[in-house]
Amino acid sequence: MLPLSVFSINLLSSNMLLLSALLIIAAVLVAKLGARLGAPALLLFIGIGLLAGEDGIGIRFENYALGENLGHFAMTIILFTGGLETSFKEIRPVLRQGILLSTVGVFLMVTLTALMLYYLAQPLVGAAAGILPCILLATIMSSTDSTSVFSVLRDRKLRLRENLGPMLEMESVGNDPIAMMLTVLLVELIPLEQAGEMGNWALVGRGAGLFVMQLSIGLAFGFLLGYGSAWLLSKLRLPNSSLYSIFILSLGLLASGLTSFCSGNGLLAAYITALFIGNKAELPYKRDIIHFFTGISWLMQLVMFLMLGLLARPSEMSGVFGPAALIALIMIFVTRPLSVFLTLLPFRHMSFRARAYISWVGLKGAGPILFALYPVVEGMQGASLVFNVVFCVTLISLVVQGMTLTPMARWLKLAYDEDPEVETFGMDMPEEMGMLRDHVVGEEELTGGGTLRDLHLPHGIRVVMVRRDGKYLVPHGSMVLHKGDHLIIVMGESDD
Repeated sequence: MLPLSVFSINLLSSNMLLLSALLIIAAVLVAKLGARLGAPALLLFIGIGLLAGEDGIGIRFENYALGENLGHFAMTIILFTGGLETSFKEIRPVLRQGILLSTVGVFLMVTLTALMLYYLAQPLVGAAAGILPCILLATIMSSTDSTSVFSVLRDRKLRLRENLGPMLEMESVGNDPIAMMLTVLLVELIPLEQAGEMGNWALVGRGAGLFVMQLSIGLAFGFLLGYGSAWLLSKLRLPNSSLYSIFILSLGLLASGLTSFCSGNGLLAAYITALFIGNKAELPYKRDIIHFFTGISWLMQLVMFLMLGLLARPSEMSGVFGPAALIALIMIFVTRPLSVFLTLLPFRHMSFRARAYISWVGLKGAGPILFALYPVVEGMQGASLVFNVVFCVTLISLVVQGMTLTPMARWLKLAYDEDPEVETFGMDMPEEMGMLRDHVVGEEELTGGGTLRDLHLPHGIRVVMVRRDGKYLVPHGSMVLHKGDHLIIVMGESDD
C-alpha cells in the first residue's frame, strides 16, 4: 500500500490559502468535539497538524526558521493578550509566589531535570560530551507553558481556590521568557564549550552577564513602554473600538520588537506593557477590545500548534518515544513536585493541596516545542533528536496533565462551582459601578406573589433586563415572572 505522502503538497505553494483554510476549519470543528470529551484543544490542534503533515496526508513544511519566527510572533500575541486580561488586584496577593515559581522554580526544575538526564539518559542526549547538552534539554522542557495554561484555565472557566488561578498564570508567563533566554544562551555557549574556545568559568560568567542584561532590559522597557502606553491611551480618543484594538496591538508589537532590538527579552516587555494598558489606561471600549484580542489569541494558538504539528515527523519519533516517556513521567511525578515544594517553603499558609495542584500543573505546550526549534535553526549537532524528545514529552504532558486539570482540582476540592455566564449586552461595567450577575428564578421565589415587585430585592440590587425563552424584556415592578427566567441584575451602592 502506498503511503499518503505520495500525494505531497507544498504548504508554501500557490495553494497556501486553500490549505490553510481547510486546516483551520478542521481544527475548529475538532476543538468543539474535544471540548465535549475534555481533551485540550491545543492537543487536538497538534494532532491535526500531525495528520496533515508529511507522514500523514503529505503536506510538506520544512522551513524551521519560518516556523520559529511565526511561533515567536504568535507567542508574543498570546502573552500580550494574557497581560491585558490580568488584573493587578488579582495578582497582587500572589505576586511573590508567582515570581519565585517563574525564577527560582525554573532553575530548580532545570537543575533536577538535568541531573536526571545526565545520570539516566546519557546515550540519548550525548552527555558524554558534557553536562551542557543535558542542561539545554532540561531548560527547553522546564517551563510551564503559558499558552496551555491560559487555554485550560480561562477557556474552561476553571475557578480555583487560594488564588491559584492568578498564581499559575503568573508562573507560566514568567516561565516562558526565562526559559527562552536560557535556551538562547545555551545554544550560543555549547558550540564554544565543545570547541574549547572558552573555559567553564568564562562560559558561566558570559552566560550570567547576558542573562542579567536581557532580563534587566526587558523589565525596564516593559515598565517604561507600559506606563507610556497607558498614559497615551488615556489621552487619545479614537472613533471606534477597532482602531483602539489595532493601535494597542501595535503598541504590544512595538514593545516586543524594540526590546529585542536592544538585546532585551521582548516577551517579558510585551507582557508588562499589556499589564499597564489593561489596568492603568482609560479605555472606552475595553470589553470590545478584549473580545478582539481573545479572538486573535485563539487564532495564534491554532496556527502555532498546527504549524508545530506539521514540522514534526512521527516516523522519526518512534525510536525516542520510550526514553521520552520515561523523562516525562519523572518530570511530572518527581522533579516538578520537588521544585514546587522547595520553592514554596517560605509560604506556610499555603495548604498541601494547593502545593500538590501547582505541582500537577507543570503543563507543557507550544513553548517547549518552539524553544526546541532554536537548536535546529542554528544547526546544532543532535538538534533533531532534542526536538523529537521535546515533542514527545509535550504530547504526554498534554494528555496526562492537560486532560486531568479539572478533575484533579475537583478531587483536591480546590475548584469553585462554575458561575453562569452573564449577558452584558456589550456593556463594559466599571468595578466602581457594581457587578453584573445572572440570577435564575426558582419556583420558591414565586410563592410570594409572582411579580418582580414581590421579590423584595435587597438594598443595592437592581434588575436591568429579563431573559425569557431567548428574548430580552425590559423589567417593571408589575411584570409577572416565570420559573426559569434569567434576571440580569447589577449589584452596587444605592442612594435611596
